[in-house]
This record gives sequence, structure tokens and C-alpha cells, in this order.
Amino acid sequence: MTRLLTTKSSHSTPWLSRIVTLGTGSEIAGLLMLLAVVVLVFSLATDRFLTVPTFTSVAFQLPELGLLTLAMLIPILSGGLNLAITFTANICGLVLAWVLQANGGVEAGMMAFLLGGLAAVAVGALIGWVMGAAIAYTGAHPILVSLSMMIFLRGLGEFATRGGDISGFPHFVGMLGHGWFAGIPAPLWILIACVALWHLILNKTRLGLTIYMAGSNIEATRYSGIDTKRTIMLVYTLSGLMCGIAGILMLARFNSVRVGHGEAYLLITVLACFLGRVDPFGGFGRALPVALALLILQVISSGLNLLGANQHLATAMWGAFLIAVMVVRHVLAGRSVRRT
Repeated sequence: MTRLLTTKSSHSTPWLSRIVTLGTGSEIAGLLMLLAVVVLVFSLATDRFLTVPTFTSVAFQLPELGLLTLAMLIPILSGGLNLAITFTANICGLVLAWVLQANGGVEAGMMAFLLGGLAAVAVGALIGWVMGAAIAYTGAHPILVSLSMMIFLRGLGEFATRGGDISGFPHFVGMLGHGWFAGIPAPLWILIACVALWHLILNKTRLGLTIYMAGSNIEATRYSGIDTKRTIMLVYTLSGLMCGIAGILMLARFNSVRVGHGEAYLLITVLACFLGRVDPFGGFGRALPVALALLILQVISSGLNLLGANQHLATAMWGAFLIAVMVVRHVLAGRSVRRT
């Protein structure tokens, strides 16, 4: 698919929308076929796979990883990276935990939870804004800035908690991580809402267009009159905000907060983005294909668990799976070029 062009012409939008729609449709169709193949393989391998408990497990495990992947998605689209997503989420969870503990712990009310949740999201957005400002105004590489922030947040969290965890929350908090609403797990509703929000921002707003333009060619975007510094700051602010939501959900899922929760998710979020056809250099990618890629990875993990595979083997299989997908895409792209 052709990268976005830096233009202010009002006539370019319908043309761009048609290309985006066609590209996204083919990506989703391919990922759905891949998901069907994965489900078929595991259903033939074990009769315990096509059961309600299996898909219930997938539905509850997917959201926390999905929210962190959304936090990684927008920085990659802009041509950057956010290595601090998991520790940002942990710090945000700690903020919520401290607010709840200060208001009675297990006896805390809904108002304390709402205030703590707002504080957690605000802290996440602030962390992202600081990273975005450092990247935009100093010209430092996003990997260096986010790595520095990751180290800072990890040290700060370990110092604040003395390496331990915080637990003891109201009963209704656990319902957010383990409850049901309208027959669907509550965490899955949160993920669906966040995917819809990201899809709306990236496809229906000026900010979304400038994110793609900056990822394609930030210098050309700057010369076209767009404030790229503001765009980069908004990108990382939104990433931090999504980390705040992930931190709240992780607290509800684990019923505790500890620095290091979800640390293994970092590389998996990058893997999910690339499997969802996000360009590692920025400028191309969509939220819906990434959500489908996450589902495929989670189904593979659950299928391997049912087969009794070691978790480390599952991680290795994810990497091998991505390599295989890239090889197949390269071969198909080569054939397409030869036909043309």
C-alpha cells in the first residue's frame, strides 16, 4: 500500500479513504483466514480446545495485553517506540492502589476508585507527555528516551514499594477484572472500547492523519506546515494514557500491584503490531488488524497450554510464527512484483 502523501488538498481525503478501506479489508481477511487455520490445527490436536472454558480464558487474558499493544501502536506508527509501557502501567496501578489504601483499602468506596482511576490515567498521560517533549524538543531517539524512562520508572517503583506488592482492594474492583457484563467478560468490553477509540482517532481525525504523515516522512510533514512537535507530544501522551487504563485493569485482574507485572508483555506488543501489518518504520498500520493479530497470538498461547507445552516454548513459538509470516509475505510480495 502506498504511504501517505503530505498534502493539504481537500480532494485527497476521499481517495485516501478508499485506499485505506481496501487495504484494511484485505489485511483483516488474511488475518481471519490465519485465525481459522490456527483454530483448526488446535481443534484437531486436542478435543479440549473448542470448549467454552478455553475461549473464556482467552477473553479474560487478552485485554491487558491488548491495551499495552494499543499503547505501543501509536508510537510505532509515528516512527518511534515506547519501551516504557509496562512500567508506566505499573506506576499508574500504584497510584490507584495508593488512593484506595488512603481511603480505607478494602472499605474504599466507588468515589475513591473513580478519583484513583483518574489520577492513574493522568499520571500515565504525564509520563507520556514528558517522553514526547524530550523526543520532540531535544531530537533524542525515541528508543533512548523511552529506555531512560523505563529505567527511571522501574527504580522509582522499586523504591516506593521496597520491591514488594500492594494488595487489599474493594470487592467491586475485582469484578472489573473478573466480572461479566451482558454475557461478555468486563475486561473484553474495555478492550473493545479502546480499540474503537484508537480506530476513530487514526482514521477519522486530523491527528490520525498527521501521525501517519509523520511516520512516513517527518521532515516533509514539517515542511508542509504541520506542527510535528505537537504531534509527537500528543502521540506519547495518548500512549501513556492507554498505559494508565492498562494499569487499572492489571490491578483489577491480579488484585495486587507490583513493579514488574506484565514485564514480559513488552516484546509481545511489538510482535503483535508487526503481525498486524504495522510498518516498523512508521507510517502504515491499523488498529483492527492489530487487534486480530493479538487474538491469534492469544489463541496460540492457549492452544499450547492445553497441549502441555512449557510457557517458554510458547514464547519461542510466537517468535518462530512471526518469522514464518514475514517469509511468506516476502515470497508473496515478490511474486506480485514479478506479475506486475
